[in-house]
Amino acid sequence: MSATSKVNHPIFARIYARISRAAEEKGAAAHRDEMLAGLDGRVVEVGAGNGLNFDHYPNTVTDVVAVEPEAHLRGLAEAAAATSPVPIKVVEGTADSLPVDDASCDAAVCSLVLCSVADQDAALAEVRRVLRPGGELRFYEHVLADSLGFARFQRVVDVFHPYVAGGCHVTRDTEAAIVRAGFEISSIRRFRFAPELLAKQAAPKILGAARVAGDSA
Repeated sequence: MSATSKVNHPIFARIYARISRAAEEKGAAAHRDEMLAGLDGRVVEVGAGNGLNFDHYPNTVTDVVAVEPEAHLRGLAEAAAATSPVPIKVVEGTADSLPVDDASCDAAVCSLVLCSVADQDAALAEVRRVLRPGGELRFYEHVLADSLGFARFQRVVDVFHPYVAGGCHVTRDTEAAIVRAGFEISSIRRFRFAPELLAKQAAPKILGAARVAGDSA
């Protein structure tokens, strides 16, 4: 996906906005609290969607640049930002070309987005570019299952899933991609969470934190 490409999934965006809010009450909100706990300083959020993370940022965060390429979701995020407990600026942009200066952020947040970016390596390289030395990546993503049987099921689903789910893949090894991008994972939790039957293929999740290898806080 080039910096000038447009992300346009109007039907999926509306479906996602509805089902994602329902998932919050079934446990996703608690996962967001866990992911964002202890953050401070300036944060870039990659793929902010409809802004469901916004209410979960701690007041130690000074400001958030929330990048969202899809127009309908970006509009919902702008509305959510207006009532957020921390200052949030919602901007248009793609994961592989973040509209943020080099080494200008204390932390980056990737939440249920690395499944749908065109190129995980390019997206994570951009995250590295915008983080200051010692900066931290927080992530909450669905991934390929550890179980061979479940992973086989996911690979079958992934033949058509990206076409009906806004480019979302359910077979990505995102932990490996984070390490490959030069990050050192400092914490990670694996679990399964599927708030509804139609989300079963995306049940395997990872939630954690990482820093650029060799950096110290």
